[in-house]
Amino acid sequence: MRPSYLGKILLRWCDTCHVPVLSRLCSCGSETREVPLTPPGDARPAFSRDITWINTVFQDHFGAPLVPEGHLCLLNKVPDKDRMDEIIIGGGIAGSIRYIPESRAYEPIPRPEAGVLIRPKKRYVVVDDGAAPFIREGASVLAPGLLEIDDAVKEGDEVLIFTRDRVCIGAGRAKVPAEIARTMEKGQVIRVRKNIPSQIIPSPATWEDAVSSNSKVLKQVEEDSVGFVREVKERTPLPATVSFSGGKDSLATLLVVKKALGKVPLLFADTGMEFPETYENVRAVADEFGLDVVATDCPDRFWEQFWQRGPPAVNARWCCKVCKLDPLSALICSQWGECLSFVGQRKYESQIRAQSRRVWKNPNVPSQLCAAPIHNWTALHVWLYIMREHAPYNQLYEQGLDRIGCFMCPASDLALIHRIESDHPDLWGGWMTHLTEWQEKNALPDNWASSGRWRIRGVSGSEDDRNC
Repeated sequence: MRPSYLGKILLRWCDTCHVPVLSRLCSCGSETREVPLTPPGDARPAFSRDITWINTVFQDHFGAPLVPEGHLCLLNKVPDKDRMDEIIIGGGIAGSIRYIPESRAYEPIPRPEAGVLIRPKKRYVVVDDGAAPFIREGASVLAPGLLEIDDAVKEGDEVLIFTRDRVCIGAGRAKVPAEIARTMEKGQVIRVRKNIPSQIIPSPATWEDAVSSNSKVLKQVEEDSVGFVREVKERTPLPATVSFSGGKDSLATLLVVKKALGKVPLLFADTGMEFPETYENVRAVADEFGLDVVATDCPDRFWEQFWQRGPPAVNARWCCKVCKLDPLSALICSQWGECLSFVGQRKYESQIRAQSRRVWKNPNVPSQLCAAPIHNWTALHVWLYIMREHAPYNQLYEQGLDRIGCFMCPASDLALIHRIESDHPDLWGGWMTHLTEWQEKNALPDNWASSGRWRIRGVSGSEDDRNC
């Protein structure tokens, strides 16, 4: 899939403090260097479980972990068939991890820079010094230049390429298994992958260090966003609210609005399909800041429509209007008549949001004027700001989820869905019961529910599926 620029890529690295920085100058005074992220470049912190996951994937494949203890790591979601995340360590791209839905497995895709961090015990090759300059330029590993190949290498495996003195000069995919490679006199053994080069300078640091190094940046974006909130409120004589979802972006928005206007109520669209952790976070945030929560309450609305329309799908997302927008519109009308809602919408999230105005009205909720104080923030701005403010964030992020919404959202990739299925078996088991019942009722294929085909209307080829 082709990368899409949604805004300027801001991530840089300070080699003095060994942290990510969102400006050319670190707060320590050092010049920072660019990190060549793949667009849209909305990198986020890797939490402890993320790092455990990365190291497990690399340990299983290469026999060694990737992320050194105590080092900061970021993840950058990039375009792929289902899901792929770039791994940023020490200011460089160490590689990526791709999800393969068919096998429910993760595949590490290292870059040569990973050789600074990892000494693989399997799935590596050693090449002759005469071949090294050509491989560095992207040439394939050919049989005449091969000195050593690990027994574990199979056709299609990702492989790291080393010189005699164990300098990593490339990474690529094996064209043949080790036992055949050793018998070859000519031909391609490893197809080398070309990437934009980057530099990894490993050294431990903490997220507190990163917050300190970005202190000037955070102060500036806070001042800009607080000023925006005050300006919009001065022009708009409507009661102010914060649209709060239990996610990181709405939390950062709340923090900004609170500094600009003081206490305002939280407007929570309860679809009835939220994670338990999300309900807990809404309560925790309201208690922490002494705020009122004004919430929709339509527990049966989703299931009434489910049995009429079938499960929501990417190309049939009736759920948002029915379970969120319509109840929200009715709630606002009954509570205030009209209101101004500050929303945690960011341009780095999607092409649609990148093209959105910063103040707008949703035609489905005409009683609500929306404004986006953090429209120009990246995910790293959001996280560093939340860390600086010590605000209570949703613990689902610690579990490896990067987006918070309805637990069965059809727009989720299969990597996320399968993680939810594993981590929340009771929640997902109830959903699968309903999907299976719909599948049987409409004579859909046996694996329609379990394979995730319910997420796209019409993929089964069944007339019932197309018309449900």
